Amino acid sequence: MAYQIRDVREADLNAVLTLNQSEVPHVGSVDLERMQWFAANADYFRVAVDNSIIGAYLIGLRPGSGYQSPNYLWFCERYVDFAYVDRIAVAESARRAGLASRLYADFAASVPDTVEFMTCEVNVRPPNETSMQFHIRLGFEQVGSLVSDDRDKEVAMLARPLR
Repeated sequence: MAYQIRDVREADLNAVLTLNQSEVPHVGSVDLERMQWFAANADYFRVAVDNSIIGAYLIGLRPGSGYQSPNYLWFCERYVDFAYVDRIAVAESARRAGLASRLYADFAASVPDTVEFMTCEVNVRPPNETSMQFHIRLGFEQVGSLVSDDRDKEVAMLARPLR
């Protein structure tokens, strides 16, 4: 398949939402209104598409977006400037095609040279070992952890240098 990476379009949002929801709990559950917010406010929201079929997407934010996610705010408290991956999902039919790596590289290339770190979080409880191994291969290291208020979820906070 010949996936092309492009900016998300309004017409893509239902398909992106379906993909997102198919990957819960590895990504947080959202509704269409949140996807529309990301489309309007995220610094980076791109999809990998082949013949109008969305194989993957990545949503990234920089400081100052107004996003209120506890994970994003954790990085805001500790880093001056960064490229934060809020969520990425790859459809089962598109796995092992390198789409996640391509989207990460595309996001990194989209930020100014002054941005020193890319950040994200990976679930530790419930575990997402596949994602953790992927991020380690990309050069991410754990820089902290965060437990949800209800204590049923824990994430490893990861960062990697961009420059």
